[in-house]
Amino acid sequence: MSQQQRISPLKNFFAGGFGGVCLVFAGHPLDTIKVRLQTQPKPRPGETALYAGTLDCFKKTLAKEGVLGLYKGMAAPIIGVTPMFAVCFFGFGLGKKLQQKTPDDVLTYPQLFAAGMLSGVFTTAIMAPGERIKCLLQIQAASGQVKYAGPVDCVKQLYRENGIRGIYKGTALTLMRDVPASGMYFMTYEWLKYTLTPEGKSPSELSVPSILFAGGMAGIFNWAVAIPPDVLKSRFQTAPEGKYPNGFRDVLRELIREEGIGSLYKGFNAVMLRAFPANAACFLGFEVAMKFLNWIAPNL
Repeated sequence: MSQQQRISPLKNFFAGGFGGVCLVFAGHPLDTIKVRLQTQPKPRPGETALYAGTLDCFKKTLAKEGVLGLYKGMAAPIIGVTPMFAVCFFGFGLGKKLQQKTPDDVLTYPQLFAAGMLSGVFTTAIMAPGERIKCLLQIQAASGQVKYAGPVDCVKQLYRENGIRGIYKGTALTLMRDVPASGMYFMTYEWLKYTLTPEGKSPSELSVPSILFAGGMAGIFNWAVAIPPDVLKSRFQTAPEGKYPNGFRDVLRELIREEGIGSLYKGFNAVMLRAFPANAACFLGFEVAMKFLNWIAPNL
């Protein structure tokens, strides 16, 4: 690998935040569809499911709620995702920096994976409550029962009912999802960036299509690891209080017993369709912001 720009966790923080905003705009419509597909009620015998699949859910949402229906609940992820991606890229930068003996050290892929896993630990603190609120707001729109007026009201009610634990329900599952998946995410991106760099060039000179491809594929590898715990987490976080006394083990047992092992990959198409453009947009936003920051503050 060729000489690299010095790692700056602080620049990673700001560039990551900008990448996060790009990701939400590109990916939120499919995220709404993913959650609606994952949490739709099981049809009774003789009835058809509410949504036949990704496309059907897309059409029905558009017909019923218009384009804005696809962007339901986007304020929470924009407020949550910007700092979360900032913290995520910061954690990755820090994880890389901690493993370098000198600023010029080039990290191996297992080291990059470990740095990515550290970023997953960092983000869970912000991610767990944000995800819980997002899932609850997304399914109430689909089920028609309005319990929460919005994100702030949702936090207040959860806190009133169960204290801080109510807000952080599903944290262990968020960790199980994000730690290995983040390792995969960053390692894949760095590997593809390196692979796509022409002989004698630096990865920082990569073309826009190459960055989009590397970012999109990183998103797909990330979700290939993350979908099973994500399905369990969506179920667990939207379940009524006390339904799963033993946590995710109960959710896993119930899902496999009722719907088989394939149900762990529920919403697969919606996730993968979203993963590519959303993460391509995220990494492009990150790289553009990084170039700008290196230009205005080269020695930071």
